[in-house]
Amino acid sequence: MPNKQAIGNIGEAKAVDFLLDLKYSILYKNWRFKKSEIDIIALDNSALVFVEVKLRKQSRFGFPETTVSDNKIKKMHEAADAYIAEHNWQGELRFDIIAISQTNDTYTIAHFVDAFY
Repeated sequence: MPNKQAIGNIGEAKAVDFLLDLKYSILYKNWRFKKSEIDIIALDNSALVFVEVKLRKQSRFGFPETTVSDNKIKKMHEAADAYIAEHNWQGELRFDIIAISQTNDTYTIAHFVDAFY
């Protein structure tokens, strides 16, 4: 049975492939600032997109997108602020969630654009 990190890596790889199919440019994976992490930083046309990826094998504990906590959102904002300052980003930005549900060997992906502010 894969560990939590391996499951996260699978989810992030599926999310990257999904975004590439949508013609996003992937800038970073697992970008860190202090104790905060952003799973994927990408460009969608001229918008800088900070993406949280959630993969769940079972829905009995809720859908993947519902597991993004207020604390996680706070940490993502902290990391995004650091990224924006470090790269002097002046343009549009947003926060997306990619929720992946796995049933056996089938993955279903839902993309929540502008999921939170």
